[in-house]
Amino acid sequence: MEIEDLTLHYGGSQILNGVSLSAARGAVTCVMGTNGVGKTSLLKAISGTHGRSGGSYRLDGEQISKASAHALAQKGVAYVPQGREIFPFLTVRENLETGFACLPRDQRQLPEEIFEHFPILKDFLGRRGGDLSGGQQQQLAIARALVTRPKLLLLDEPTEGIQPNIIQQIGQVIRDLRARAEMAIVLVEQYFDFAYELGDRFTVLERGSVKFSGTRDAIARDALLASVSV
Repeated sequence: MEIEDLTLHYGGSQILNGVSLSAARGAVTCVMGTNGVGKTSLLKAISGTHGRSGGSYRLDGEQISKASAHALAQKGVAYVPQGREIFPFLTVRENLETGFACLPRDQRQLPEEIFEHFPILKDFLGRRGGDLSGGQQQQLAIARALVTRPKLLLLDEPTEGIQPNIIQQIGQVIRDLRARAEMAIVLVEQYFDFAYELGDRFTVLERGSVKFSGTRDAIARDALLASVSV
Protein backbone atom coordinates (compact mmCIF):
# COMPACT_ATOMS: atom_id res chain seq x y z
CA MET A 1 0.00 0.00 0.00
CA GLU A 2 1.13 3.52 -0.79
CA ILE A 3 -0.61 6.76 0.08
CA GLU A 4 0.72 10.18 -0.83
CA ASP A 5 -0.39 13.65 0.31
CA LEU A 6 -3.56 12.30 1.92
CA THR A 7 -5.93 14.91 3.33
CA LEU A 8 -9.10 14.43 5.34
CA HIS A 9 -11.69 16.84 6.73
CA TYR A 10 -14.47 16.58 9.29
CA GLY A 11 -16.78 19.32 8.09
CA GLY A 12 -14.70 22.48 7.89
CA SER A 13 -11.89 21.11 10.06
CA GLN A 14 -8.83 19.61 8.38
CA ILE A 15 -7.69 16.54 10.33
CA LEU A 16 -5.00 15.10 8.04
CA ASN A 17 -2.67 17.30 6.04
CA GLY A 18 -0.51 15.77 3.32
CA VAL A 19 0.12 12.42 5.01
CA SER A 20 2.24 9.91 3.09
CA LEU A 21 2.60 6.30 4.23
CA SER A 22 3.70 3.00 2.74
CA ALA A 23 3.19 -0.54 4.02
CA ALA A 24 4.83 -3.64 2.55
CA ARG A 25 3.72 -7.25 2.65
CA GLY A 26 5.43 -9.20 5.38
CA ALA A 27 6.05 -6.10 7.49
CA VAL A 28 4.36 -4.20 10.31
CA THR A 29 4.10 -0.43 9.86
CA CYS A 30 3.33 1.34 13.14
CA VAL A 31 1.57 4.70 13.19
CA MET A 32 2.26 6.48 16.46
CA GLY A 33 1.68 9.81 18.15
CA THR A 34 -0.08 11.37 21.11
CA ASN A 35 -3.87 11.40 21.43
CA GLY A 36 -5.79 13.46 18.90
CA VAL A 37 -3.13 13.70 16.18
CA GLY A 38 -5.16 11.84 13.53
CA LYS A 39 -4.11 8.19 13.85
CA THR A 40 -7.63 6.75 13.87
CA SER A 41 -8.70 9.21 11.17
CA LEU A 42 -5.85 7.92 9.02
CA LEU A 43 -7.06 4.32 9.34
CA LYS A 44 -10.62 5.42 8.56
CA ALA A 45 -9.35 7.15 5.43
CA ILE A 46 -7.38 4.08 4.35
CA SER A 47 -10.33 1.75 5.01
CA GLY A 48 -12.81 4.09 3.33
CA THR A 49 -15.03 4.38 6.42
CA HIS A 50 -14.48 8.14 6.21
CA GLY A 51 -14.14 9.94 2.90
CA ARG A 52 -10.73 11.17 1.81
CA SER A 53 -10.49 14.82 0.78
CA GLY A 54 -7.47 14.38 -1.48
CA GLY A 55 -4.28 12.51 -2.19
CA SER A 56 -3.17 9.35 -3.97
CA TYR A 57 -3.91 5.83 -2.68
CA ARG A 58 -2.56 2.66 -4.30
CA LEU A 59 -2.83 -1.01 -3.41
CA ASP A 60 -0.67 -3.47 -5.34
CA GLY A 61 0.00 -0.66 -7.81
CA GLU A 62 -3.69 -0.02 -8.52
CA GLN A 63 -4.97 3.52 -8.03
CA ILE A 64 -7.92 3.24 -5.63
CA SER A 65 -8.24 6.81 -4.36
CA LYS A 66 -11.95 7.02 -5.19
CA ALA A 67 -12.93 3.53 -4.01
CA SER A 68 -15.72 3.13 -1.44
CA ALA A 69 -15.33 1.21 1.82
CA HIS A 70 -17.10 -1.83 0.33
CA ALA A 71 -14.96 -1.73 -2.81
CA LEU A 72 -11.81 -1.47 -0.70
CA ALA A 73 -12.92 -4.47 1.37
CA GLN A 74 -13.42 -6.44 -1.85
CA LYS A 75 -9.91 -5.45 -2.92
CA GLY A 76 -8.45 -6.79 0.33
CA VAL A 77 -8.47 -3.95 2.87
CA ALA A 78 -9.58 -5.15 6.32
CA TYR A 79 -10.11 -2.79 9.27
CA VAL A 80 -10.24 -3.73 12.96
CA PRO A 81 -11.54 -0.53 14.59
CA GLN A 82 -10.79 0.81 18.03
CA GLY A 83 -13.45 -0.53 20.38
CA ARG A 84 -13.83 -3.74 18.35
CA GLU A 85 -17.42 -3.07 17.12
CA ILE A 86 -18.51 -6.68 17.06
CA PHE A 87 -22.24 -7.50 16.91
CA PRO A 88 -23.21 -8.30 20.51
CA PHE A 89 -26.45 -10.13 19.73
CA LEU A 90 -24.98 -12.31 16.97
CA THR A 91 -23.14 -15.51 17.77
CA VAL A 92 -19.40 -15.81 17.29
CA ARG A 93 -20.03 -17.80 14.11
CA GLU A 94 -22.43 -15.18 12.78
CA ASN A 95 -19.97 -12.38 13.59
CA LEU A 96 -17.26 -14.21 11.67
CA GLU A 97 -19.59 -14.82 8.74
CA THR A 98 -20.21 -11.08 8.35
CA GLY A 99 -16.76 -11.11 6.76
CA PHE A 100 -18.25 -13.07 3.86
CA ALA A 101 -19.97 -9.96 2.49
CA CYS A 102 -16.94 -8.91 0.44
CA LEU A 103 -16.03 -12.43 -0.75
CA PRO A 104 -17.15 -14.41 -3.82
CA ARG A 105 -19.64 -17.15 -2.93
CA ASP A 106 -17.12 -19.91 -3.56
CA GLN A 107 -14.81 -18.46 -0.88
CA ARG A 108 -17.39 -18.16 1.88
CA GLN A 109 -15.95 -20.67 4.32
CA LEU A 110 -14.35 -19.95 7.67
CA PRO A 111 -10.58 -20.50 7.29
CA GLU A 112 -9.29 -23.06 9.78
CA GLU A 113 -6.27 -20.85 10.41
CA ILE A 114 -8.37 -18.34 12.37
CA PHE A 115 -9.00 -21.06 14.94
CA GLU A 116 -5.30 -21.86 14.98
CA HIS A 117 -4.69 -18.21 15.88
CA PHE A 118 -7.61 -17.98 18.32
CA PRO A 119 -8.59 -21.48 19.56
CA ILE A 120 -11.09 -20.13 22.10
CA LEU A 121 -13.35 -18.92 19.29
CA LYS A 122 -13.91 -22.47 18.05
CA ASP A 123 -15.23 -23.42 21.48
CA PHE A 124 -17.51 -20.37 21.56
CA LEU A 125 -18.99 -20.47 18.04
CA GLY A 126 -22.53 -20.62 19.41
CA ARG A 127 -22.02 -17.98 22.09
CA ARG A 128 -23.25 -14.42 21.60
CA GLY A 129 -20.54 -11.87 20.95
CA GLY A 130 -21.76 -9.67 23.79
CA ASP A 131 -21.20 -12.50 26.27
CA LEU A 132 -17.46 -12.65 25.53
CA SER A 133 -14.83 -10.86 27.61
CA GLY A 134 -13.19 -7.76 26.18
CA GLY A 135 -10.11 -9.73 25.21
CA GLN A 136 -12.19 -12.43 23.52
CA GLN A 137 -14.14 -9.77 21.63
CA GLN A 138 -10.85 -8.33 20.36
CA GLN A 139 -9.80 -11.78 19.16
CA LEU A 140 -13.18 -12.07 17.42
CA ALA A 141 -12.76 -8.68 15.74
CA ILE A 142 -9.32 -9.62 14.39
CA ALA A 143 -10.54 -13.06 13.30
CA ARG A 144 -13.49 -11.46 11.47
CA ALA A 145 -11.02 -9.31 9.52
CA LEU A 146 -8.91 -12.36 8.67
CA VAL A 147 -11.99 -14.14 7.28
CA THR A 148 -11.82 -11.67 4.37
CA ARG A 149 -8.30 -12.92 3.41
CA PRO A 150 -6.88 -9.38 3.42
CA LYS A 151 -3.95 -7.95 1.53
CA LEU A 152 -3.87 -5.03 3.98
CA LEU A 153 -4.79 -5.40 7.66
CA LEU A 154 -5.46 -2.22 9.66
CA LEU A 155 -5.39 -2.57 13.46
CA ASP A 156 -6.50 0.33 15.67
CA GLU A 157 -5.39 0.03 19.32
CA PRO A 158 -5.75 -3.78 19.56
CA THR A 159 -4.40 -3.88 23.14
CA GLU A 160 -6.79 -1.26 24.56
CA GLY A 161 -8.48 -2.60 27.71
CA ILE A 162 -7.13 -6.12 27.17
CA GLN A 163 -5.64 -8.41 29.81
CA PRO A 164 -1.88 -9.12 29.52
CA ASN A 165 -2.13 -12.77 28.47
CA ILE A 166 -4.36 -11.89 25.50
CA ILE A 167 -2.08 -8.97 24.58
CA GLN A 168 0.73 -11.52 24.32
CA GLN A 169 -1.44 -13.80 22.18
CA ILE A 170 -2.42 -10.97 19.84
CA GLY A 171 1.24 -10.02 19.52
CA GLN A 172 2.10 -13.58 18.52
CA VAL A 173 -0.69 -13.62 15.93
CA ILE A 174 0.70 -10.43 14.39
CA ARG A 175 4.17 -12.01 14.26
CA ASP A 176 2.75 -15.13 12.60
CA LEU A 177 0.87 -13.07 10.01
CA ARG A 178 3.99 -11.06 9.26
CA ALA A 179 6.04 -14.24 8.84
CA ARG A 180 3.58 -15.59 6.26
CA ALA A 181 4.16 -12.43 4.18
CA GLU A 182 0.66 -12.61 2.69
CA MET A 183 -0.41 -9.14 3.82
CA ALA A 184 0.79 -5.73 4.87
CA ILE A 185 -0.08 -4.73 8.44
CA VAL A 186 -0.64 -1.18 9.67
CA LEU A 187 -0.78 -0.93 13.46
CA VAL A 188 -1.95 2.07 15.49
CA GLU A 189 -0.98 1.50 19.11
CA GLN A 190 -0.50 3.60 22.25
CA TYR A 191 1.20 0.78 24.18
CA PHE A 192 4.74 1.69 23.22
CA ASP A 193 6.56 -1.52 24.11
CA PHE A 194 4.03 -3.62 22.18
CA ALA A 195 4.32 -1.43 19.08
CA TYR A 196 8.10 -1.13 19.24
CA GLU A 197 8.60 -4.87 19.59
CA LEU A 198 6.45 -5.61 16.54
CA GLY A 199 7.19 -2.68 14.24
CA ASP A 200 9.43 -2.82 11.19
CA ARG A 201 8.72 0.77 10.22
CA PHE A 202 7.40 3.71 12.24
CA THR A 203 5.51 6.83 11.23
CA VAL A 204 4.88 9.48 13.87
CA LEU A 205 2.01 11.92 13.41
CA GLU A 206 1.79 15.38 14.92
CA ARG A 207 -1.24 17.65 14.37
CA GLY A 208 -2.38 15.65 11.38
CA SER A 209 0.97 15.63 9.57
CA VAL A 210 3.92 13.25 9.48
CA LYS A 211 6.52 14.38 12.00
CA PHE A 212 9.01 11.74 10.92
CA SER A 213 9.11 8.24 9.48
CA GLY A 214 11.71 5.52 9.20
CA THR A 215 12.70 1.92 9.78
CA ARG A 216 13.49 0.41 13.16
CA ASP A 217 17.22 0.55 12.37
CA ALA A 218 17.04 4.22 11.44
CA ILE A 219 15.20 5.49 14.52
CA ALA A 220 16.59 5.37 18.06
CA ARG A 221 14.17 3.86 20.57
CA ASP A 222 14.49 6.76 23.01
CA ALA A 223 13.83 9.31 20.28
CA LEU A 224 10.72 7.42 19.19
CA LEU A 225 9.47 7.11 22.76
CA ALA A 226 9.99 10.82 23.38
CA SER A 227 8.05 11.72 20.25
CA VAL A 228 4.92 9.85 21.37
CA SER A 229 4.97 10.77 25.06
CA VAL A 230 2.59 13.40 26.36
